[in-house]
Amino acid sequence: MLLSQLSNGSHALVERVLGSSAEVGDATLRRLGEIGFIAGEPVQMLRRGPGGREPLAVLIGETLFALRLLEAQCIEVQCVEAGAI
Repeated sequence: MLLSQLSNGSHALVERVLGSSAEVGDATLRRLGEIGFIAGEPVQMLRRGPGGREPLAVLIGETLFALRLLEAQCIEVQCVEAGAI
């Protein structure tokens, strides 16, 4: 499942970061890894922007980030129960 597909409040673990389209370059993928989107990191989808779109407010570890939909579509996650992380 992709991070962009999580519903508000959902918890997951990052599985991997991958290029989902030609619009996403290596620099973006590297930046996602540098800010903490690495395999095994807990992530929570907090909320979406107006109309359920961008930006996506995401908690990775203990840090809050706002992501574009295109970036969230590059992050594969595995859903987990809130207390299991």
